[in-house]
Amino acid sequence: MTAIPSGTSPRPLPVPRRTGRAALAGAVCAGLALALAGCGADEDPDAGTNGVGKLPAAKIEAKAMAAAKSAETVRLSGNVVSQGRTYKLDMRLAKEGARGDLTTKAAGFQLLRVGDELYLKADAAFWAGEKGGKSDAAAAQKLGGKYVKVPSADPVYKRFSGFTDKDVLLGSLLALHGKLTAGDRDEIDGVRTIRLSAGAGSGGTLDVSLEGTPYPLRLQRAGGAGVVRLDDWGKSVDLKAPAKDQVVDYGKKISGDG
Repeated sequence: MTAIPSGTSPRPLPVPRRTGRAALAGAVCAGLALALAGCGADEDPDAGTNGVGKLPAAKIEAKAMAAAKSAETVRLSGNVVSQGRTYKLDMRLAKEGARGDLTTKAAGFQLLRVGDELYLKADAAFWAGEKGGKSDAAAAQKLGGKYVKVPSADPVYKRFSGFTDKDVLLGSLLALHGKLTAGDRDEIDGVRTIRLSAGAGSGGTLDVSLEGTPYPLRLQRAGGAGVVRLDDWGKSVDLKAPAKDQVVDYGKKISGDG
């Protein structure tokens, strides 16, 4: 081993030179990192959407309402407060009718409308209440569990047919009250949405799809009057009148009202 002369500093170890290929790779990586950082900073939140997120709130609402009106069918589910009553509903609505379930605090039943003919299927307890008392318990037993064809002049028809009318139901539910604003983004079942708020939220909120047709997908009604989901837009609804042996035609009057 050779001794280092006194007063002489040791030579530094040689540093390997970066080859041209390594230098090029480093430059590419650095450039790519800068490019990605730049993309993140300027990312367009509406990229790949239907573009309604760039519109004023009133125009987004108009497009959502037009899409809802032109659709042949929709499924509407959730809770609705109307005239002091809370209804839980799961209705499949079409232009020519509807079918589904409706539940109140007192009872649950099925609704089916084919054209102008409305059928209601409930248990005997429901019909006992509609018939007006104990004296009609026997009649209620006959109606329980059957599809009862509801006369159009009966109060039962007037009370429940609106839940089977697509235009009437959506027209009443989708109304927002107050100055509209838009901006909050969200996802519903993996679908990107933009939220419309009326009256800073107190007048209701509506989430509109940013993908494909700008359908309304979720509604929170003003005043805490319920939250409903809207989906299955355009999917077929099976509307068939019940078998005759499952139908009770009670005549011109069902309820004990009037």
